[in-house]
Amino acid sequence: MSGGLFEDPTREPWPEPGPSAPLAERMRPRRLEEYLGQEHLLGAGRPLRLAFEQERFPSMILWGPPGTGKTTLALLVARRAGLRFRPFSAVLTGIPEVRSAMQEAARARRSGQGTLVFVDEIHRFNKAQQDAFLPFVERGDIVLVGATTENPSFEVIAPLLSRVQVHILEPLDEEALLVLLRRALEDRERGLGARRIRVRDAQLRALARYAGGDARRALGALEAAARTVDVGAELPDAALEAVFQGRVLLHDKAGDRHFDLISALHKSIRSSDPDAALYWLARMVEAGEDRLYLARRLIRIAAEDIGLADPSALRLAIAAREAWRHLGEPEGDLALAELAVYLAVAPKSDAVYRAWEEARREARQGPERPVPLALRNAPTALMKERGWGRGYEHAHEDEEAVVAMECLPEGLEGRRFYAPRDRGLEARIRVRLQEIREAVQRRREARQRES
Repeated sequence: MSGGLFEDPTREPWPEPGPSAPLAERMRPRRLEEYLGQEHLLGAGRPLRLAFEQERFPSMILWGPPGTGKTTLALLVARRAGLRFRPFSAVLTGIPEVRSAMQEAARARRSGQGTLVFVDEIHRFNKAQQDAFLPFVERGDIVLVGATTENPSFEVIAPLLSRVQVHILEPLDEEALLVLLRRALEDRERGLGARRIRVRDAQLRALARYAGGDARRALGALEAAARTVDVGAELPDAALEAVFQGRVLLHDKAGDRHFDLISALHKSIRSSDPDAALYWLARMVEAGEDRLYLARRLIRIAAEDIGLADPSALRLAIAAREAWRHLGEPEGDLALAELAVYLAVAPKSDAVYRAWEEARREARQGPERPVPLALRNAPTALMKERGWGRGYEHAHEDEEAVVAMECLPEGLEGRRFYAPRDRGLEARIRVRLQEIREAVQRRREARQRES
C-alpha cells in the first residue's frame, strides 16, 4: 500500500486485493484478531491494545524490521477509527504534494472526517518534508503513522518525534510464522487452500527459519514454492531448495541436529579455534538458522567464556547483533562471522560466570542476611539515630579510594566469589584486586592498633 497517494481515499482503508495479488497482500489481516506477534504492544493492558479498545489513536512511529506488520497496523488503526487512509512514499512524494494533502485533510476534519496519514520509510523523508507534517500533527488535523526500519531518534526530526509515540516492533518468532503459513495453506478464499497442497511440518519450519522473522518473506517463499507443484500434490524438498537457492534447511530446529550444531559452534569458540567456529557458523547460516538466535548465542559466549579477560568482546557482540538487524542477510552475516573469529581468538575466562553462579547459589540457599548498618540508606533523622549509615566510609575521601569497611553481611565476612584468571585483562584485574586487598588489610591493621 505504499507508493504515492490515493486519488480518492475513502473510509475503507484498503480495497480487497484480487486473486493475482501476492499471497502476502491477500493474507494481510483484516481484523486485529488476525494480527500475529507484538504481544508487548497488543497484549491485554498494553498500549496499542488499549488504543484499539478505546478507539483513541495518537500519532505514532512504528519502528521495526521488514515484515513485522507496520503497514498492517496502520491499516487496522484506520479501519477501527473510521479514518481515511493516505499513504505517502518518500521516493514519490514532494513537499507540494504533502502540503496539498495536509490542507485537504484539515478541510475533511472540519467536515467531520478524520484522516490517517501513513508515511512508509519515514526515515527517508528529509527535514523539510517532515516539517510539512508538523503543524497538522500539532493541531490534530491528522493521525500520523510513520513506519521505519531505522532508529527514529536519529532519523526523525526532534519536534515531530516529541509529538508522537514510538512503538518498537519485533521480528515474528517461529511459532507465529508457522501459524501464518498454516493459515495461508488452509484459507480457500485468500490463501492457497483451494490448491490443497500438502506441506510437511519440517518444511514449514524451514520456511519460518528462512524468513528470519519477516512475514512477507515467509509467505512469498511459500507462494514461490507452491507454484512449482500441481493441485493436491505434496511439496517436494527440491521446490524449497530452489526457493532457498540451494541451502539445505530441512533439519528440525528443535531436534538433536540443531543443538549439536550450536554446541559445536560454542565449543569451537571456547577452544579458541576460529576455523571451526567459522565452519559451524556457516553450517547453521546455510541451514537457515535464525540469525538473531545466533547473535544471542554469541553474546552469551562473550559473557560466559570470555568475560573480563576481554570486556570489549561483549560490546562487539552487541554491535554485531545490531549490525545484522541493520543490514539483514546476506550482508549482515559477515558481522556474525567477524564476531565468531574475534571471540575464538580472544583470551578466555569463566571467572565472572563461576562467581555469579556461586553468588546466586548463596543468595538462593543461604539465610536472608540483613544489610550492614554502615551500608543502609538513612534519609530520616530517626534512621540515623537508630544507627543506619553509621560507620560508612566514603572511598573517594581516601587517597587510594580504598576503605577497610566490610560490605558483605554478617556471616559472609571475607567470602570470595570472584577469582580472576591469569589471562587477558583479568591478569591485570587480578593484580589490582590483590593490591586492593592488601591496602584494605593495612587499614584494618592500623585501625586495630589505634583502638
